[in-house]
Amino acid sequence: MMSGVRRQVIARTPAQGDRLPAPDANAPDTMAPDLRLRLRRPGDALTETSIGTVPILWNSVVVEGLRRDTSGATILDEIARLGYDGTQLGAGFPEGDEFRRALAARGLRLAEVYAALPATAHGLGEDALAIGRERLRLLHDGGGDVLCVALDGSADREDLAGRGNLPATPRFSDTAWLELAGVLHTLADETIRAGHRLAFHPHAATYVETPDEVERLITMTDEARVGICLDVGHYLVGGGDPVEAIRRLGPRVTHVHLKDVDPFVLGDLRSGALTGFGRAVQARVFTELGAGALDLLGCLRALADAGYAGWLMVEQDSSWSPPSEAAAIGRRVLAQALAVVGSDMAGR
Repeated sequence: MMSGVRRQVIARTPAQGDRLPAPDANAPDTMAPDLRLRLRRPGDALTETSIGTVPILWNSVVVEGLRRDTSGATILDEIARLGYDGTQLGAGFPEGDEFRRALAARGLRLAEVYAALPATAHGLGEDALAIGRERLRLLHDGGGDVLCVALDGSADREDLAGRGNLPATPRFSDTAWLELAGVLHTLADETIRAGHRLAFHPHAATYVETPDEVERLITMTDEARVGICLDVGHYLVGGGDPVEAIRRLGPRVTHVHLKDVDPFVLGDLRSGALTGFGRAVQARVFTELGAGALDLLGCLRALADAGYAGWLMVEQDSSWSPPSEAAAIGRRVLAQALAVVGSDMAGR
């Protein structure tokens, strides 16, 4: 009986029309769809935005041990393959005309160049403006959109990341705030003259991390010149509510990093069981979009209500998964979230 069953399973010959041509293993994969067309649908929310990613997943600039030394060409290939419109300038990428050609060959754009300005509690480093100008040159030479400026991490805020509201936390002096505002205005004016935009990125383990520090920066800078890059993950780590911030700041939010946060790692960071931003990144405090504490749908609804039309940059500093797998998850979760929010808005 068993042999009869086995013969029955394998005996059927496909009828005419059933058989597909055998694939040529040596032929290029010309049938792969462009996911940038598949992942954006007419009913989605935020149809005027562009969706990019940050290549820190492949080549970490936060923790040296997490840097994979993946080639720039490989990273750009993956970013395009996974359905993104653009990228931040990453470690190992070419510059200038070579970079423009590499982007154009893959249908990508340069969304931003990140500029980290050194600082202590007393003010900016002597080379802060020069660093900002060099990053602006790279943005301009690459044909990019946004100069994304942040303070670099500081040793005396490193171990207090996620706990910046503690009374003993070192803070910027009044002089340092004035200096930061002045440098941002200078850089913003030069950025605008060059045909680009500047947005300031509040960041954990820096002197602009908590909601109160973000608010002070906003009150000291000209909204027509200095936009805010709201990194929703860093804002969560800093103790803020990203949805409330988007609704309160409205058009001041000109650039967005979408980053989710592992609630268990964040809990350890806030309790002091885990100290240091670098160690938190090693513990994967930032997780795949949709898998953590971030109210992604709430953020997208608030951005849609504000008429946001800038970049949505999917970012994850580290992952337990391979980089391309994590980046693919982020892109697809965002696609689904945009579809849900678009459907909800259509039903209002």
